[in-house]
Amino acid sequence: MINGAILYAMAIILLSISFIKDLNKTRDALLKSWKSFRNLIPDMLSIMLFVGLSLSILTPSLISSIIGEKSGLTGIVYSALIGSIALIPSFVVFPLGHTLVQNGAGLPQVAVLMSTLMSVGITTLPMEQKIFGRSFAYSRNVSAVVMSLIFSYIIWVVMG
Repeated sequence: MINGAILYAMAIILLSISFIKDLNKTRDALLKSWKSFRNLIPDMLSIMLFVGLSLSILTPSLISSIIGEKSGLTGIVYSALIGSIALIPSFVVFPLGHTLVQNGAGLPQVAVLMSTLMSVGITTLPMEQKIFGRSFAYSRNVSAVVMSLIFSYIIWVVMG
């Protein structure tokens, strides 16, 4: 709580200094940031709704049975498959990973899920093929899955 108060105080102080220094630039910057925030709100709300509904349906015991510490290699494969479906931005993935770990998911399983969520996108593959070409799109996605699995294995060895 104190850290948040310190950050808010610093933001107010620095914003005040910016207003004093150049009112027009500060006003323009605030308008740009408001537009960016307004554009992010629908995505953030839909993702928060999805995560909230998922966590209300998926109990901690179910999460731990599917991708828990004892799920082993099967849980890692499930996590890699689930994470490979869609590309999700990191500002959503990190809180999701934290919540999953708090609800009984294993670290290697969450690591591969988070990594594939941010780097592999089966749903975006057709668009990626059009832009970059078929061979590049497939090789990038396959290498991302392989690197995610290697990353998960390293965490499994280090944490195990």
